[in-house]
Formats: sequence, structure tokens, C-alpha cells
Amino acid sequence: MATDLQKSPAAPEGFRPYVGPEETPREFTLRAVALGALFGILFGAVSVYVGLRAGLTVSASIPIAVLSISILRAFGRATILENNIVQTTGSAGESVAAGVIFTIPALIFLGFSLNTEYWRIFFLALLGGTLGVLFMIPLRRQLIVKEHGNLTFPEGTACADVLVAGERGGSFAGRVFWGLGLGGVYTFCMNTLGLWPGQPEYQPRWLPGASFRAAITSEYLGVGYIIGPRVAGTLFAGGVISWLVLMPAIRFFGSLAPNSPLYPSTVPIPQMTPDMLWASYIRPMGAGAVAASGLITLLKTMPTIISALSAGLKDVRDKSAAVAQALRTERDLSMRFVMIGSAVIVVMVWALLKFKPIPGAETGIIANLIAAVFVVVFGFLFVTVASRISGLIGNSSNPVSGMTIATLMATCAMFLVMHWTANSYAALALTIGGIVCIAAAIAGATSQDLKTGFLVGATPYWQQIALVVGVAVSALAVGGTLILMNVGLAQYKPVHMALDLQRLPEGVELQSSNYAYNGKPYVLVNAIGSNVIPDGKYLYDRGTHEIEIQWVQGIGSEQAAAPQARLMATVISGILNRRLPWRLVFLGVFLVITVELLGIRSLPFAVGSYLSIATTMAMFAGGVVRWLAERSSEKKSDSESDVSPGSLYASGLIAAGGVFGLLAIIINLLQDPELSKRVPHWVVGLFGLPWSAGVFAFGARFMPRLSQRPELGVALFVLLAVTLFVSARKKLAR
Repeated sequence: MATDLQKSPAAPEGFRPYVGPEETPREFTLRAVALGALFGILFGAVSVYVGLRAGLTVSASIPIAVLSISILRAFGRATILENNIVQTTGSAGESVAAGVIFTIPALIFLGFSLNTEYWRIFFLALLGGTLGVLFMIPLRRQLIVKEHGNLTFPEGTACADVLVAGERGGSFAGRVFWGLGLGGVYTFCMNTLGLWPGQPEYQPRWLPGASFRAAITSEYLGVGYIIGPRVAGTLFAGGVISWLVLMPAIRFFGSLAPNSPLYPSTVPIPQMTPDMLWASYIRPMGAGAVAASGLITLLKTMPTIISALSAGLKDVRDKSAAVAQALRTERDLSMRFVMIGSAVIVVMVWALLKFKPIPGAETGIIANLIAAVFVVVFGFLFVTVASRISGLIGNSSNPVSGMTIATLMATCAMFLVMHWTANSYAALALTIGGIVCIAAAIAGATSQDLKTGFLVGATPYWQQIALVVGVAVSALAVGGTLILMNVGLAQYKPVHMALDLQRLPEGVELQSSNYAYNGKPYVLVNAIGSNVIPDGKYLYDRGTHEIEIQWVQGIGSEQAAAPQARLMATVISGILNRRLPWRLVFLGVFLVITVELLGIRSLPFAVGSYLSIATTMAMFAGGVVRWLAERSSEKKSDSESDVSPGSLYASGLIAAGGVFGLLAIIINLLQDPELSKRVPHWVVGLFGLPWSAGVFAFGARFMPRLSQRPELGVALFVLLAVTLFVSARKKLAR
């Protein structure tokens, strides 16, 4: 039986997949690729939405496999290999999204525009994703075949179980659809109709500076369930330290100097709200904590890195691995394709930097060529590392952030030696780190997909083609979603700050002399690391000679914190410009060292200390639901499985939160009073744009008092959690 063999530590020679190599069932079909491409776009967009808000993404392979089995069955009998192509193509979206959101939004924090960079994001995602797939081709035989029984690839093995069960008649799709349906209704009523508040909050008078809050979304509940009580608890512990210990302590000791702001804030501490304390003091600490924990994780895996590199290089040099195999299940894309593809990527990276640089970040021919070479060198290094680690501990635990930080630190250190410290080189370093991060992220998922294919008897050649297709189509969705969130969640807040345009303070620069807002011209200025003006973008009025409006972009706000991307900007800016609140950063570093000495995994703790407690508290609720479900389960091994009923229902909740959360952002954009100036007139007339701001505000119109009651939101969130618990307790029909 295939499921017995796939978990056996037997030698590869004694292994037989579910579909034998002599069989030739339908595999790379038009319907399989089309459905997989559709899932790649959908889950790519959802992963961007959830990842920017929650700071992490979850694997999409299993829910895609489940949905594929159900949908293709409705159009006639599908083979297990067709369903495998669907999940292989579709799962690329989640991985590309993870690599993009961890890095590319850092352009915003470095002072550059993102809203006009759709095609740049697309090409960076395409180049990084393709590079990850290419470098996995020569590694497949070593990591997937020769290491069978040693490298478990947990997500890939679980996905193979789902495909085999679906082939034998097991049905899991209903559980995903229930989560998608109930989660969708819940999210639409909360986000679009405004029937209850989405973030209940309590600021205790007996603990000034603290804030108890929870973003009661379906996606956070689902993410918390999937990552489990241990990781969710560690994330929440980081939030507790930041929001209920450090922030009250800062407020307490800051009261000793009531009229003196303390850098990096420009507001005296007694006058600061919890959000201001978090943005000014906790974020630099959290950045130091995440950077330190990422590097510690990387150092812990050094033996794995060394062995993976040596084994990978040995396998590339092994001529027998390059010989065309007669067996269908051993057929890969050729090494010639890998070499030519890598050379093309080097040329494309150079051309992108040379002929289409980021506005204001132009660099020379030599610098661009060095960047292109760095991409390939670091790309091969960390693709090998990511694939090996993914096989050992799973893709969800893959320290992609740590690898990216290492890339950025090495790149920026070299730039510093060569005195390349201008802001344009910060963007160049980010381009290198972004492509490498995307390549490492896609490599971890690719190795899981190839493991699934190895177990079910897929043809590696067709899987590798499907992965390239998945990368290309998901790259189309990722950039659009990123820009949509940045625009849709943006806010313009009135402020009053004096500024002399002729003598701009250090860290403040003029970006546009004619920026229009509400029909009035302003001067757009950007502040990074200034002692006078908090970091951000501002609109300066020449008539009043002061800043009148703060432009709070959607990415970087509490609704889309993008912690990893902000961390990347912090690392780049800290090394090249040497303008960082280093004392706060080192507080975070030593906090992580303390946690490590206690024997606790520091990476989730560090991420939790950086994120808003609203995020970590909601995810902790999902972890608690899983803990309760596992304790009450008669068969614990079933409840802990990656294909448990609870995890499938939770996947539906995550998808619902992402899809309907994006819908709410789109509706918000359609209500923008400036919309008629940005779209063609026929579109305005056809859809009656802009829509009235109150057209969907059912809560404010029909139940104004009740819709503002936080108790109602908490009660309904608990009810949603109860449905998750009930679903987790019901056994799957196999």
C-alpha cells in the first residue's frame, strides 16, 4: 500500500509509488493547469492579505488538493495525477506571496512609492519564483529520492495522503466549504455591513499605556488553529510582553519627564496613546528581536546548511544524475534548461535595474551587474538550505526571514565598504534580498510538492512545468493585491507641524512639489530616522508653511503591519545610513537571547512581540480551540494530523477572511470621492461611481448603538470559535 511505503524509512530502490512508473494516466491536462492557475491567483491574493495582517502565511497545498478533488469530480472522473498538478500549480501562489510580502513592501518604509510599481512587483516575483523552481531541479534526486525516509517533508506527505484518500473515495471538501461559507458571512457582515466592531478594545485605567484588544477575524482564528496552541501561545506571549509589560513600563518611567519627547518619538511619553507607544518604541525593539531570532535560527541550522550544500553540489557534479532516465517518474527538466534559465534571469535582473529602475533609485552598470550575480549566488545557497530545512521540519518552520536578513546584511556590508550608502543602493539591496527571499520561499514549497509527486507517482517534468506556470499566474495577482491594500487601507490624518522647506531636518526629504489631494496642491515630504518628524509621508501647505496632513499608507498601518518588510527596511537603513535607535534594537536582541536561554523557540515569540496584540490574541484563541479539540478527542493522532477536520475547516475560515476582506477593501475604494478623476468616464457612468459612503453601512443605519457594542463582536467571535471546535470534533468520512 502506498501510504505504508511513503512513511517507511526503506531505501528508494524498495519504494513503489501509488501510481507505478509503467502506468501513464492523464496528468498535465488543460483543465488541471487552468484550475491550478485559478487557485494560484486566488490563494496568492488571500496569502498577501492574511500575510500582511498576521505576519505569516500558511500552506495552501492541502485545501487546494481537497477542492480540486471535489471540483474535478463534478466534471468527470479525474486521475490522482491531475489533482496533483492542480495543487502543484495552485500552491505556488502562497509561496510567491510569502516571499513578496516579506520584502517588497519595504520600499514604502525606505521612502519609495509602491502604488505605481505593479509591473516591477510582477517581474521580481516572476524572477524569484522561477529561480527557486530552477535550482530545485538538480536538487530533487538528492533531497526527494535519495533522502527518502530521512527527510519527511511533512506537508508534502500529508498532501499525498489527501490525494490518495480522494482517489479511493474519501471526501474532505465539504469541511472546507463550510468554513468558507460561514467565515464569509461572518466577515462580510463585520467588515462590509458594519454590524459589529472588528476590534474590541479595553484600555485599563489601572495600567496606563496597556491595551487589551483583539482583531476578531475569521482568518486569525483559522491561522491560530492551524499553527497550534504551542506556536500560537508563544506568539501571544510576545504580545503580552510588549503590550502589557513594556508599554506600561515606558509610560510609567516616561512620566518622570512629562514635557520632553524621547527619541525616536517626537511626542512626550505621557501624551502618547498605546498605538503611539507601540509605533515609536515597541517596533524598534521588535525589529531587533525578529532579526536576532532569525539569525539564531539560521545559526542553529548551520550543520544542515553545510550538509545540504555539499550534497547538492555533489549531486550536480554527478553525471549519472544528468543522464536521461527511462522511467517516467525519474524524468526532470534538463540541466541545460536550468543553466540557460539562470543566465536569462541574470540578464533580466540587470536589464530591469538598468532600463527600468525605481524612480529616484538609479544605479550604475557595475552595481546592477553585481546585484544580478548576487541574486544567483545567494539564490542557489538559500534555495538549497530552504529545501533541506523544509524536508526536516516542514515549510511552515522554514526560516526564510533569517536567510533574507543574512542576504541583506552581507549585501549592505559590501555596499558600505564600497561607500554605496545612498538611498538608491538601499533599493538595490532590497531588490537582491527580495528575489532571494521569493526564491527561498518557493523552493520550500516546491520541495513539498515534489515529495507529494514522488509518493503518488507523478512525473517530475510535468510538475516542474506546472510550478513555473503557477509562479507566473500568481505573480499577476500578488502585485495587484499588494497595491490594492496599500491604497484601500490608506488614511489621511490632519496634523500640524512647522517645517522649513529651505532647511529640511536630517532624515526628511522632499519627494513631490505638486501632490494633489482633495483638489488642493501640496508638497509631499518623507521622513525616515528624523529627530524632529516621526517616520512617514506628509503633505506640506506652502500657504501656511506647515505640515497639515499625514498620509498613512495602508501597508505599515495597524491593519497591515507587514512586520517582516519593515524589518528588512530597518536592517538596510541601519547598516547603510547608521540612523537607528540602536538601544531599543539591542533591547529586543537581548530579550530574544533570554527567551532562547529559557529553551523557548524565539522566532514566534519575536514576531509576536512586534505585531499588535490584537493579532496575536485572536490567533491565540484559535490555538486554544485546537488544544480543547485535541484534549477531548478520542483518537489524538487523528486530531493532530495535517488533514484533520479542524484544519480543513480552519483553511476555509482563512480563505473566507482573505476573499471577503479584499472585497471590503474594493468596496471602500469604490466609495472614494476622488475615484471619478482616476478611472475612465464610461466606467463612472456604468457603475454609478463613486458609491455613497453609507450604501453598505447597515449597522450604522439600522442598529447604530448595537453595532458599536464590543460585547456583540466578542460574542459572535466566540460563536464562530464554537463552530470550529464542533467541526474539529466530527470525524472525516474517508
